[in-house]
Amino acid sequence: MSEPSITRAFVLAAGLGKRMRPVTATTPKPLVEVAGKALIDHALDRAAEAGIDTAVVNVHYLADLVEGHVARRADGLRILVSDERAALLETGGGVKKALGLVGAAPFVVMNSDSFWLEGPTPNLARLIARWDAEAMDILLLVAPTATSLGYEGAGDFVMAGDGRLERRGERAVAPFIYAGVAIVKPELFADTPEGAFSLNLLFDRAIARERLYGLRLDGQWLHVGTPEAIQAAEERVKASARHP
Repeated sequence: MSEPSITRAFVLAAGLGKRMRPVTATTPKPLVEVAGKALIDHALDRAAEAGIDTAVVNVHYLADLVEGHVARRADGLRILVSDERAALLETGGGVKKALGLVGAAPFVVMNSDSFWLEGPTPNLARLIARWDAEAMDILLLVAPTATSLGYEGAGDFVMAGDGRLERRGERAVAPFIYAGVAIVKPELFADTPEGAFSLNLLFDRAIARERLYGLRLDGQWLHVGTPEAIQAAEERVKASARHP
């Protein structure tokens, strides 16, 4: 078996989790448990299974709890912490601050609450296998809007036959939503704002260059954004275990 082409990941774990209150009043969202495991451990486990050997985790809200939790992992995945206690930098700014830890090669970016039921082949491994640095600046894992549990929006992207993505039109409904996992080139951060900014800036720049691509998630994406969504996700996990 060949070595994976991508071996580092950045896991976004610094957010305030406002929509998850009151659960997140005392527990940071990455440590909220679904199906008996903290959300961040679902993400880190999948990273390790896909051949990632180093994961950088950023911390801000209830940072000591997140830092202590990931330090207790004992599966051989090396965890580095990017400290954002001083200021919350959003998704893009958080990654940019940690580039020295992430390194110079393309890497995976994962939301710590990215949660899905797998299909026959693990989706992160599929994403890494699909990565083509010659054609792509960014590759997103996208999920069908219609079948995603707990999502009620209008979708994010339209995907062409070759996998290239475009934003949905104004007042339109798009068939795919961003599932919270991407492969990104570190050089894309060279001309970005200092401080806080969103990864959407890089997505839009890649669209303008026709270099934003997507891979359809095989399985079902579960949006765990509210306390009610935790129970719904757990029920779906139990149902899938009974009827794989």
